Amino acid sequence: MRIAIAEDSLLLREGLVALLQQYDHTVVAAVGTAQELVAAVQEHHPEFVITDVRMPPGHGDEGLRAALEIRDQQPGMPVLVLSQYVGQTYAAELIEKHPAAIGYLLKDRIADVADFVEAIGQIAAGAVVIDPEVVRRLLAHRRGTTTLTAREFQVLHRVAAGRTNAAIARDLRVSEVAVAKHIGAIFDKLGLAQTGDDNRRVLAVLHYLQS
Repeated sequence: MRIAIAEDSLLLREGLVALLQQYDHTVVAAVGTAQELVAAVQEHHPEFVITDVRMPPGHGDEGLRAALEIRDQQPGMPVLVLSQYVGQTYAAELIEKHPAAIGYLLKDRIADVADFVEAIGQIAAGAVVIDPEVVRRLLAHRRGTTTLTAREFQVLHRVAAGRTNAAIARDLRVSEVAVAKHIGAIFDKLGLAQTGDDNRRVLAVLHYLQS
């Protein structure tokens, strides 16, 4: 897969290039600013984009703005946004505007190489992937206002992270039928309409958790 990267830390940028090449991806551009990323996408036509949230010159949300601009210009472009901090509003804005082929992960997640590479594959296939820590923070705010069981919280955590029923079943070592029942109970308790669209159910959960 042809990938463009934007990361202002040279060390991390080069590390990402090496990691992706190890998994047979081709890095067509590796730049240090959001403006360079937008230009690189227009020039090199990558199949996937990875960008930091905070980029020069202001070190605010330039990377996120670049990701949104790229998706506006190329709606089907899979984009993974990396962040040093848990930015719940960043994740929400990104997914609300483009609820498919989108990811929001903390940079610490890169250290879990297998999970990181799997996340890239999921996003490229059209999934929404949210960092587990972002989901955990959101769940913590809502835990006192819901009647979910411990197992339902485990399932909800994975639903919001973009996992399919089959993947959740493997993680928890239960049947897919059991997962489906847990998800049905979760949606009933949270007052959410059930849907077979994995990305839409992620959106529904995140909207509820932030409300």
